[in-house]
Amino acid sequence: MIQTSHAALLIAALGLVWGLAGCTSSNKKPPKLPDTAPVAPVAVAWRASAGNAALGFAPALAGNAIYVASRDGTITSLDIDSGKTLWRIDADAKLSAGPGADATMVVVGTPAGEVIAFDNSGKLLWRVKVSSEVIAPPTVAEGVVAVITADNHVHGLNGSDGAAKWMLQRNVPSLIVRNTQGAVSSRGGLFFGTAGGRLVAVDMASGNIAWDVAVATPKGTTELERIADVTSRPLVGEKQVCASAFQGRVACFEIMQGTPKWTRDIPSYSGIIADEEQLYVSDDRGVVRALDIQTGASVWKNDLLTGRWPSGPQFVGHDSIGVVDIDGYLHVFSTDDGHYQGRMPTDGSPVTVQPQRDGEQMIWQSKEGNVYAIVPR
Repeated sequence: MIQTSHAALLIAALGLVWGLAGCTSSNKKPPKLPDTAPVAPVAVAWRASAGNAALGFAPALAGNAIYVASRDGTITSLDIDSGKTLWRIDADAKLSAGPGADATMVVVGTPAGEVIAFDNSGKLLWRVKVSSEVIAPPTVAEGVVAVITADNHVHGLNGSDGAAKWMLQRNVPSLIVRNTQGAVSSRGGLFFGTAGGRLVAVDMASGNIAWDVAVATPKGTTELERIADVTSRPLVGEKQVCASAFQGRVACFEIMQGTPKWTRDIPSYSGIIADEEQLYVSDDRGVVRALDIQTGASVWKNDLLTGRWPSGPQFVGHDSIGVVDIDGYLHVFSTDDGHYQGRMPTDGSPVTVQPQRDGEQMIWQSKEGNVYAIVPR
C-alpha cells in the first residue's frame, strides 16, 4: 500500500490497522482468537449506519450531536445519546477526510483539496481549495478551521468564510506515513504531529509556532527503516502533551515550552489515551500497555492481541479500556492491572481511526461505515 502523491512523494499509507495489515511483507492472516472467551462487560448503546468509510474519517463530537461522513459525500448528524438521525446531506463531492466540527459548523475535505463547511443544521456555508488532498479530519476551534494536506501543509482558514489566515509548510521526507489522525486544539493552541517525528504547537489564530520538538529520530540505513513519523493525535492534558510515533517512541512534553518530560522506546501507529495516573498505548506488535503518566515507567502489559493490529485504546466506563482489532472485535482490559475482561464482535471490520469518548461511551466508526456507541454493563 505504497502510493505516489501529486508531488511525486512516496507515501506509506500505514496510518491505521487495516492499512497497516495490508502492507505487511508476508500478508499472512492475523493470529486466530481463542474459540471461547469471556463476554466483555459492555453493551451496544446504539449503532447507526453512515456509509462506507476510509482512513481519515472519524465521528466528530460537538454538543449533543455526532457528525459522520462517508466517501461518497454523505454527511449525517446523529443524536449523541440515541444515535437517531437528525439530518443527512450530500456534500456534492467525493470525500477524503472528515468531518471536523464545533458547536456551530461541520467541515469535510476532498481528494481534490477542497474544504467544504456547513452550519450545524446542514446548510452550506462555504467551499474553498487548499494545496492538495485533505487527509485528516479538520480541526475547528477559535473561529479557525485547521486542515492537514497530503503535501505536509497545515492551513488555517477563517471559519466564517474559508479565507486563508495562515499556512505552515513542513519538510517532507521521501517516504512517510500517511497521518490520518489529525490535530488537536486546546486553549488557543493547535497541536499536531509531522513526518520525521516532530510534534508542533502553534497559535491557532495566527499560525505562529510556539514550539517544535522531536518525538522520535529517524534511524536506519534505508528510507523505510527511517520512517519515524508521528501518527497519533496529540494527547493534550493540563500540564503536558504526549504523542506516539511509528517505528519510534512514546513521549510527553511540558505543554507551555515543549520541554521533554520522558520518552519510551515503544513504537505505535494507533493512538494513546491517559487518565490521571496512567497512559495507555497499543504498540506496533499489538501489545496493549499502561505506563506511569509522570515517568513513563511500565505499569502493565497484555500481549493477547499480538499480531491482530488493535486500534488505539479508549476508555469504556471508569475502569476499563477497549481496543478494536483488525476483524472488528472489541476487546476490553482492566485499567488497574491489564487483565483481559472479554470481547464482543461487531461488523467484522476495523476502525477508521482511534475510538473516541463521550462520558462513559466509547464511540467509533468502522471501515464498513457503522458507528458504534459502547457503554459498560
